[in-house]
Amino acid sequence: MSPAALFFSCVAIWGTTWIAVTFQVAATAPEFGVALRFSLAALALLLFCHWRGIALALDAGTQLRLALLGALGFCLSYLFVYHAQHYIVSGLIAVGYSAIPLVNMVLARLFFGTPMSRRVALGGSLGLAGIALIFWPEFARLAADRPLVLGALLTAAGVLASALSNMVMAGVQKRGVSGWGPLALGMAYGAAASWIVVAAAGVPLTIRWSWAFGLSLAYLVLAGSVLAFGAYYALLAKVGAARAGYVGVMSTVVALIVSALFEGYDWRAATVVGIALAVAGNVLALQPARRPTGAPPTAGRPAA
Repeated sequence: MSPAALFFSCVAIWGTTWIAVTFQVAATAPEFGVALRFSLAALALLLFCHWRGIALALDAGTQLRLALLGALGFCLSYLFVYHAQHYIVSGLIAVGYSAIPLVNMVLARLFFGTPMSRRVALGGSLGLAGIALIFWPEFARLAADRPLVLGALLTAAGVLASALSNMVMAGVQKRGVSGWGPLALGMAYGAAASWIVVAAAGVPLTIRWSWAFGLSLAYLVLAGSVLAFGAYYALLAKVGAARAGYVGVMSTVVALIVSALFEGYDWRAATVVGIALAVAGNVLALQPARRPTGAPPTAGRPAA
């Protein structure tokens, strides 16, 4: 698939998975919900790899990296998100995740030496200003609403864990390993880590069953986990972590629309202006740098 097709597939799916998660956290403990989701997703991917004859025997170094990827990207980041949805609406969590492109840029600089520019700094400032503006009506309640603060902190922790997992996958891809195999193994490791958390915390394995829970779980497993992450990691390999992270910005817009329809999220003038600033800032930050005439392109490198 082309980068554009991969990009819009991720946006369409992840822009709607936020609301699906609310049905999960309403029916079961977050730890059990995450473990169940990625166990089913990993099983589906492993069966797919077996059917297609995709090799899963990788060297020990790559396996360790995939275990770290699973713990960060398919365990911790989702535990933080699932818990955050007890305190703030899903649309606002999605807004927090729109900062991932900028966090990816900073981490790519730290881990891979990817250069940054003044344009990136300006774009990042605009994006953060937009996020702050969207949250502004909620910030006014911070002094009296401690759960809101906790929800924001959990969201920030989830963003960091997710961005770190992107760096791990970028490192795995630099080793020449990509495709469905490492994704299946990463999810399997993430599911195992989640079950360890479930056992350590003594979380009850109970579900308040409903059709909403069953359908949302199926959507999260097949679309939100298998298809979306497959598309996202393919996009990551093609365009780099910073540009791939821009999925988080556009899926935020979709998530806020869905949140307004199903959760009663109140769009205000600040919401519209904040979204405009966040999108404009990320577009500016992720715009490819101009090359001198005749200079060769730098394939697969994030924008500087």
